[in-house]
Amino acid sequence: MNAEPKARLLDVTRLVSRIGRGPLTGVDRVERAYLKALLARHTPLFLLVRTPYGYLVLPRTAGPVILGWLASPRTVPRDTLPFGLARKASARRAARIALRAQRIAACLAFRLRSTVRAIMPQGGVYLNLGLSNLSRQTLSQLQDVPGLRLAVMIHDTIPLDHPEYCRPEAVAAFGAAMSAVSRHADLVLCPSRTAAGDAARHLARLGRAPDILPAHLGLDSAKPDLDRVPKDIDLARPYFVVLGTIEPRKNHAMLLDLWEELEARMPATRMPQLLIIGQRGWRNEAVFTRLDALKGTKSHVHEYGNLDDAAVAALLLGARALLMPSFAEGFGLPLIEAARLGTPVLCSDIPVFREVLGDYAVYADAGDMYSWLPRIIDHAGRVRAAGPGRVLEADVGWAEHFKTVLSAV
Repeated sequence: MNAEPKARLLDVTRLVSRIGRGPLTGVDRVERAYLKALLARHTPLFLLVRTPYGYLVLPRTAGPVILGWLASPRTVPRDTLPFGLARKASARRAARIALRAQRIAACLAFRLRSTVRAIMPQGGVYLNLGLSNLSRQTLSQLQDVPGLRLAVMIHDTIPLDHPEYCRPEAVAAFGAAMSAVSRHADLVLCPSRTAAGDAARHLARLGRAPDILPAHLGLDSAKPDLDRVPKDIDLARPYFVVLGTIEPRKNHAMLLDLWEELEARMPATRMPQLLIIGQRGWRNEAVFTRLDALKGTKSHVHEYGNLDDAAVAALLLGARALLMPSFAEGFGLPLIEAARLGTPVLCSDIPVFREVLGDYAVYADAGDMYSWLPRIIDHAGRVRAAGPGRVLEADVGWAEHFKTVLSAV
């Protein structure tokens, strides 16, 4: 076990960029969990934010402010902005401007090394959990700060392993980030053993593989609240939930095909609902077109892009099952959330899901709709038994995660 570092510099660029932009993604939640955990420790803490004009180094006291703005973007102050800007600026931009008043230091990009060196004591750690700032320019300057160790989290290597599911610019950016990590990082964190193996393979190909530490993620469970559930959902009818950004690798197209097949086979009185919960992502125009065509019809498929955690938990609690037919994932937090609530899981048969769920889930081939069909029909006819969920080996909780990680950084 390493000694506690002299100080930590947590990169919160991603969190600040998410203020006012709707529900947090899985990566956002990880960065938020780290901010909360480090605020609870006595080790000196500084925060780093990249802006369009350079960098801000913030004190610990800015952490609760950022968390508050994430939870309630309307509280971002605008009273110091010019009238026109105060009306038009996004919450993200207003937050960046407001944070300047709290800065310890601000610098242009080429001055990051000297700025951090003047603030951070030797024996400190830089932590990057959100993939922002994983550039050669940033990491090379931080590497040159005497005694500063660099630890970054690689959540998955999907842009390199499955570029067909990603925007071309995202593939190029991730490749550059991995190159910078290979060259400059001291430690790579991964959310699963599967992701760690993938990261090791790519880093070795790039010429240098830093130490890699896999640690299953925790989950901040929300209390289910039926009052937060949209009133147009008929909770008396059977329904399934798919949870996550609507992007190609999540395989929503197969589920839409599957529900069309179910409608052809089952009477309307027995048809289950499919609740698609998540914001629309990228490179999925065909799916978006199909979803748009269902609006205003008597479809059994319903899309909800902006539900809060309490509503999602309530819907999961009553679902016949969580469906997760992904082609690729780095971990899969919705799986843990469903298992904690005792909700069955039907998911694709990929290694990371086997690692996370073991024998809890029912597995099917993500590329074969007809392997899902009988399982959906079977679960649609089941009555959920009330009772507590199941504790999975991979559901370590944040306390255990940080016990593993913060003993190393």
